[in-house]
This record gives sequence, C-alpha cells and structure tokens, in this order.
Amino acid sequence: MLINHSQGSLIMDRIVVGAMAAILVVTVQACGTNSVEESVPVSQDEVQVVSESPRVFFVQPEEGSEVQSPVHFEFGIEDFVIAPVPEGTVEEARSGMGHHHLGVDTECLPAGTEIPKADPWIHFGQGNNVIDVQLTPGPHTFVLQTGDDRHHTIEGLCASVTVTVLE
Repeated sequence: MLINHSQGSLIMDRIVVGAMAAILVVTVQACGTNSVEESVPVSQDEVQVVSESPRVFFVQPEEGSEVQSPVHFEFGIEDFVIAPVPEGTVEEARSGMGHHHLGVDTECLPAGTEIPKADPWIHFGQGNNVIDVQLTPGPHTFVLQTGDDRHHTIEGLCASVTVTVLE
C-alpha cells in the first residue's frame, strides 16, 4: 500500500496543524431543518463536547461507490474535536478530543482497544482528515476509527465503507 500526498496537500496539512496548535475549532450545529454550521475559535482549556453522541463518518468515498486508484478519502466528525496528538509521552488522554485512524480491509475495533501502529492501520496523529491511498483493483472495506491521545478507540466513533476499486 502506497500513500500519496501532493505537495500542496502536504503544505496545507502543515498550515492546518500549525493553526490547530494555536487554537482549536469547535463546530456548533444549529437545531432544526435549516441547520447552519459555524466555526467558533476557543482556547484548548475551553473545549467541551457539544453532545453526548458524537459520530464519525466518511465524507468521501461513498458507500458502494466504484472508484479509481489512488482513492481519495475525506473524514468528517460531529460533536467531537479532532486535534494533533501532543508531543512526548501521553500519560492521560484529553477528554472530548482525539484523532483519526484508517483501517484497510479490516473491521472496527472494540471500544478501549489500542489501535495498532502497523498495517492495516494508517494514523492521522497530526489531526488531518484527508489522504489518497493507492489500492489494488477489487472490493475493499475501510474503517474510520477515532482514537484518543493514547491511540485507544472511543465508544461509538467508528464507521466503515465498502468500495470497489476499478482497473
């Protein structure tokens, strides 16, 4: 499996990571049928989970789609903060925040399980949410698993999608 980042994407990732170190952005979603999303900057000390039921999902690709390799992935999350993993040894995970992991041809791990730092898992410890992955043709199942600062899975924050990579 090869992971390809364009130079522009890599530069943008670094800009985003730098900005996230300075402030965290919490998405507040209005209630009702005409919902509006608004980004509100807050300090790290003020971060709170907006809801008791956060969810993670694939923005791209869509379930059951036929795609060309490299496959472009984009992840989304609601009512939870995605942030870079702190540098050094993490003794205690920060509440209400974590980072994404993409599993290739695997299943969701049980809550509280440490996500392996090896195949088939790709870690997004910088807080990023996009990647292009080179894959062989055929059906593939992907798991988006959100982990805390210690790379442990979080209850309810796992989604999967199955796609077919065309020749």
